[in-house]
Amino acid sequence: QVFTFNAVEIKAQPSNKVKNGASVSIVCHADISKKTDFQLKHNFTILKDGKVVFMTVSDKGDARYEIPTARSSDTGDYECTVEADGKSKSSNSSHVRVTGMTKPILTAEKKEVLEGEVVKLRCELPEEAPPLHFFFRKIKMNSTPKEKYVFELHRNFSVVEFSVEEGDNILQFDCFSRRSVKFEYESSEHSNKTLVTVREPFIKPTLSVRPSSNITEGDRIQFECSTVVAQMRGIEIILQKNKAILNSVRDEKLLKYTTVATLEDSGEYLCKVEQGRASKSTKLNVFVSELFPKPILSASMRNLDENKELTLTCGISGFRKANFSILRKNSNGDTWLKNSRNLTMRVSVNDTGSYTCKAEVRGIVKESKSIRINVYAPVSKPTLSVVSGFPEVVLGEPLQLICRSVMGTPPITFTFYKGNEVKKTVMNDTYATFLDENIRQNDSRAYKCDARNNHSSGMKTSNILNITVIVPIKSATLDSFPNGEVQDGSETTFLCTAMEGSWPIHFRFFRKTDHDVLLYEKTENADRVLWPKKGMRKQDTGTYYCMASNRANVDVKSHPITISVILATWQKGVIAAFVLLPIAGAVTLASWWFLYKKKK
Repeated sequence: QVFTFNAVEIKAQPSNKVKNGASVSIVCHADISKKTDFQLKHNFTILKDGKVVFMTVSDKGDARYEIPTARSSDTGDYECTVEADGKSKSSNSSHVRVTGMTKPILTAEKKEVLEGEVVKLRCELPEEAPPLHFFFRKIKMNSTPKEKYVFELHRNFSVVEFSVEEGDNILQFDCFSRRSVKFEYESSEHSNKTLVTVREPFIKPTLSVRPSSNITEGDRIQFECSTVVAQMRGIEIILQKNKAILNSVRDEKLLKYTTVATLEDSGEYLCKVEQGRASKSTKLNVFVSELFPKPILSASMRNLDENKELTLTCGISGFRKANFSILRKNSNGDTWLKNSRNLTMRVSVNDTGSYTCKAEVRGIVKESKSIRINVYAPVSKPTLSVVSGFPEVVLGEPLQLICRSVMGTPPITFTFYKGNEVKKTVMNDTYATFLDENIRQNDSRAYKCDARNNHSSGMKTSNILNITVIVPIKSATLDSFPNGEVQDGSETTFLCTAMEGSWPIHFRFFRKTDHDVLLYEKTENADRVLWPKKGMRKQDTGTYYCMASNRANVDVKSHPITISVILATWQKGVIAAFVLLPIAGAVTLASWWFLYKKKK
């Protein structure tokens, strides 16, 4: 019983593309060659998108998978595998597409609702399989439909809610669905339209104001807002202006609000009636005419010296019959000064500040813009000093000066002079600083400053500050007399000389050891100093150097010199005597001994 698979084929009948609801057959055919004629059992397996949808055993070479009513969920790639006597072969895949979807069924939970309630809808496709895309529409006359979308992954129906808004009366709803298969979309037709009737829980409110026209500041105005309601419980009426709530009532159908009109009361008013989710509103524009303009406060002077006279006057353009008051503005509240149109006072520095006035007519109070009054005390004579404390500076280094005026109303303008040249002008409260960044040898060393403010007395000038410029020491040299070798016990004079440098200069002499030893120091108003060292000894042999410094605080070190202490002349004679006399005695004794022997 020898056989072989030539081919396995799969096809859809009548076509690979069928309409939704039509019947379609998936046919699998096995082409087999046999050596002899014998019965062979075939195991047919049909798969859709890799999942088994049909299996059968047959001794024929064909198998048929019947789909009597095709749905969009039957769209997919089909293939067939045939197994016989241990051998198997698979077909190529064949794509079958079912166009269109069944018509969805839409139901509404209630057929009649109140404004503010919600309509709960259910859209279902009982013959379709998930996943499905659902689209719900709320339709009303002369309006664009509102749409909601829901994706259902595991069920063939969906539920949504639509809120019922003010103005909704007769509403229609429908739905439709879509499916995505292999990047292709199939859409259903729209469902049946479901009709929902809307009832008003209350009518749109009525908003009125009395008087209805020619409202002027100071008039008493009354707002009334009312509605007709089916059920009083839970009803609320709110009156607003610019979103601010002016008044409200609950479980009543009439709201009243009374106030004295001001210019700020002009604008749009909103009356809103709410019950549950339902809300209706009415708007009303109100215009209030001005009774009188804001007062204007004027001053005889805005900037003045202390102990001068100041007059403040409050007035209204084209209007004189009013009650005036003058006040001073403070951070913790206004301070009343006088109930009058005019205020005259002799001022002090403490009177500096902002002032305003108020005018009252028929209960309407208006306030002027504030004005600033500045009262000045004269500046005192400034003092100029060096920030470091000493009136001196090292050549080439910066010099920082401070000019201070103890008395005087700020702001104070300080001006710094170097010689007669203006170097800097600063505005501050009580002091200012000036940095002269590079002091040169030939610069003027006289500084001064002046101070002034807005007081009529004018400018005050400090005393002249003379600065001492400290010139640093450039170099130092060390010499000795005698130079080099010195006899033991004699005197040696050391000379340390400083090149340039301001006096006084501090000189120090050192001998080099493991730890350099300070031998002598002295401060002189000169550029050199002598140090006579008496009684030089052998242990004084060594290397010497000197250091020079002044108020520039820079130590300058000289080159080193070497001193050798040698024996004195008399010391050499003594040593010679002690050495030569024994030798002479020995020679004499040897000569005598030689002559004696010869004679004998």
